[in-house]
Amino acid sequence: MSKYIQNSLILFLFIFVISCGEDPTPKPNAFLRLSYPEAHYKKANLDLPFTFDKNKFATEVDVKKMVGKENYGVNIEYSHLKGTIYLTYKNINEDSKNLMDFIKDAQNFTQKHTIKADEIVEQIYINDERKVYGMFYEVGGNAASQSQFYVTDSVKHFLTGSLYFYAKPNYDSILPAAKYLEKDIKQIMESISWK
Repeated sequence: MSKYIQNSLILFLFIFVISCGEDPTPKPNAFLRLSYPEAHYKKANLDLPFTFDKNKFATEVDVKKMVGKENYGVNIEYSHLKGTIYLTYKNINEDSKNLMDFIKDAQNFTQKHTIKADEIVEQIYINDERKVYGMFYEVGGNAASQSQFYVTDSVKHFLTGSLYFYAKPNYDSILPAAKYLEKDIKQIMESISWK
């Protein structure tokens, strides 16, 4: 037997002997642990016909007044979560005729998400003390917006809000961030104070 074959055989036996041991065990599935800072709210007293509590974790608040009207757009940005809560304020006419149009528009806007949504859960909101009445919608599935709401005093003020992320909607991926911001949306609803 040649020295080359003899050395190869010894090497093969050596590898075979040291490779024998415990059976390999597969590693368990790992899940990404996403944690967000505890929410701390502060009153956002902006030049608007209402005030609300805003999470300090929000990185920017941008207010735009619509020309010639008492209507405003407010964007609450969460750059760390790559999401924004969009608020739209509209003034109700003195005769309140446009209130039903505003409510229908808000409801229709939410219903447009039924194409991609697995479910839409409605939660009525009523606060007689502060005269805030409305609806919160939790949208499940791969819809563009996971949370939407509207609130009004039924006389002068109407506010809608919706949550959007800067990414293709993949419900499983954005669910932790959507749940975190859902609490902020509910805090906005619960802290609305009309001026």
